[in-house]
Amino acid sequence: AYNHQVQDEQRFAVTVEDAFVTARKRILQRSWLITLVIMLVLGAVGVMLWVGGMDVISGRISGGELAAFVFYSLIVGSAVGTLSEVLGELQRAAGAAERIGELLQSGNEIQAPATGGVRLPERVSGRMELQDLRFSYPSRPDSYAIDGLNLTINPGETLALVGPSGAGKSTIFDLLLRFYDPQQGRVLLEGQPLTELDPLDLRRHFALVSQSPALFFGSVEDNIRYGNPSATIAQVEAAARIAHAHDFILKMPDGYQTHLGESGQGLSGGQRQRLAIARALLVDAPILLLDEATSALDAQSEHLIQQALPQLMQGRTTLVIAHRLATVKNADRIAVMDQGKLVAVGTHQQLIASNPLYARLAALQFSADPVGGGLPPIAADQQ
Repeated sequence: AYNHQVQDEQRFAVTVEDAFVTARKRILQRSWLITLVIMLVLGAVGVMLWVGGMDVISGRISGGELAAFVFYSLIVGSAVGTLSEVLGELQRAAGAAERIGELLQSGNEIQAPATGGVRLPERVSGRMELQDLRFSYPSRPDSYAIDGLNLTINPGETLALVGPSGAGKSTIFDLLLRFYDPQQGRVLLEGQPLTELDPLDLRRHFALVSQSPALFFGSVEDNIRYGNPSATIAQVEAAARIAHAHDFILKMPDGYQTHLGESGQGLSGGQRQRLAIARALLVDAPILLLDEATSALDAQSEHLIQQALPQLMQGRTTLVIAHRLATVKNADRIAVMDQGKLVAVGTHQQLIASNPLYARLAALQFSADPVGGGLPPIAADQQ
């Protein structure tokens, strides 16, 4: 689409040429080594034949003794030649082993407490607290993605996170799942800091439906069962029915046994998203994380997913990231974020009346003045 074939061919040609030059150097060095070994071996054999021949002529040794000595010398010489080839292979292996060693020695920064940590109950209520959080990604240590955030999520409520791109909404999900630890502050689940919990025990209480769901090479059934390997086929089908995925699955060549390509290749965005919702249903976790679950979908797919979400959210503490405010108008609370900070928390109507940033976002999306008398000005740090 960008007419970039020629440039990419040139870049690829440079890379291939560099690899070719390196291979030539390796082969040249190896050929000199083998040549040297052959010359030394055959030279030694020639000297032995000359000296041994003179001894045979003078009668000091017999011809049979000379032949035996030359035969043994050839065996030793060929062994030395083989060692030279092994030396070359060892040099190649050493280069690869160095990188493998680096990978094996790299440690995981997210570890369970040495003492085993606090054990959560079988099913948590879903109460979470974010206290004075400050967090920056390792690639951008000088820029806080979350800056002084305080937020409490009540059990069983639906909390929507809205705000412009880069406000830190998805980062909150990363911290809740403990993919990272904050530089300052702490995250609590059921009153327990996440750093005192085993990550395996923590993450079993979460179900995630991401904007780009991860589907894997394997059957449709395998992908739905990914969150709960012990689920029966009846449970898989029940989850698919609730997610409005059962009908399109049956239309596939082998139904639930149809094999998908990498990343669900061959499925539409709506179909992939419904499989992800079925997977989350099968997990049956008390806390649900929805990261732009209906973004970039056509109207029909979005309608089907919107029908599936209420049953998915029922009885669960739900956090929803959404750019489309129409999808979160009925949330129990809406948290407005901007530049890593919590700007305001309230219902849709409360925020329209009290928060300039949310009012402006609502006006842009609903194509109307939500305040009724003109929008209040937006502060410079909220633009």
